[in-house]
Amino acid sequence: MAHLELDRVSKQFGAQTVVDDFSLAVGKGEFVSFLGPSGCGKTTTLQMIAGFLDPSRGVIRLEGKDLTAVQPAKRGLGIVFQSYALFPHMTAAENVAFGLEMRRVPRAECRERVGATLAMVGLAGYEDRYPRRMSGGQQQRVALARALVIRPSVLLLDEPLSNLDAKLREGMQIELRQIQRSIGTTTVLVTHDQNEAMSLSDRIVVMSQGRIEQIGTPQETYERPASAFVSQFLGKTNDFAATIDKTCAPARLVAGSWSAVAPVGLAGPVTVSIRPERISFGDAGLAAKIVTRIFQGNHWLFQCESECGPAIVIRQNDGKPQPVEGEAVRLAWRPEDMSLRGVGAAA
Repeated sequence: MAHLELDRVSKQFGAQTVVDDFSLAVGKGEFVSFLGPSGCGKTTTLQMIAGFLDPSRGVIRLEGKDLTAVQPAKRGLGIVFQSYALFPHMTAAENVAFGLEMRRVPRAECRERVGATLAMVGLAGYEDRYPRRMSGGQQQRVALARALVIRPSVLLLDEPLSNLDAKLREGMQIELRQIQRSIGTTTVLVTHDQNEAMSLSDRIVVMSQGRIEQIGTPQETYERPASAFVSQFLGKTNDFAATIDKTCAPARLVAGSWSAVAPVGLAGPVTVSIRPERISFGDAGLAAKIVTRIFQGNHWLFQCESECGPAIVIRQNDGKPQPVEGEAVRLAWRPEDMSLRGVGAAA
């Protein structure tokens, strides 16, 4: 039995459907991210799990129990908001203790759990500090400690790192994942940041216009996107139109001057999707010219114009000479590194 289950959940506001037929089973201790652009329905879905919104259709279950009639405060969920929502007139310890006091936890136990949880998020010694005297990262940790101290069945995170600068956000991603793994709390994260979702998640739910586009591990969704939307949204990608040449034996998949043996049963025009870092410069392959060359520290980014249209290539900075702007090149990749869309039935 799934720890948290959403069964054909939908949400409508008037005539507008914001979440449409959303089904997901989350295992105990799993870290799942809802990923998608603004307005795709991910925050609305999280709010329905939390109880702030009622589903128009469908059922949400926690450990097999229907949550429909359960008030938010009685669902036993921990929630961290984008704004942190700390009480400015309370110290870090008082903020963390708030949920325990509402549950009438004995004072001695409350003090012990607050101290242990603040230490777990790296804030031992900050018990008496007020939010206004804390950095954004420290405030985020207080908010996380407040959610964890009640020992929630599920931890809900609504874009909790979006207000942090890039370097601090990356560090907090690592710490958040380590904390989640150490305590084993089932966690659902809402984010529009692809790197964040891939860094933290066991599985990613990619959403678009209220519907699920794909559910899979970070590697699955990145390397085997189920749709054009997933391919384009989850990192950079190149799409090349390809055809099947059946005059050869065996038949070949052809994109411009690049070709490879076609998968068995492949027919009709298809789209070859290949990530920029999987493309190399070689003696044979798709004819192209370097339009722009950009140095980005640990790698080079090339914008190319190929015989099949624009292309992006990323090559590791290994100290070797790289093509220059205006140079004619050939783009090559291994068949196993590409994915195909629009595949027709075998003729």
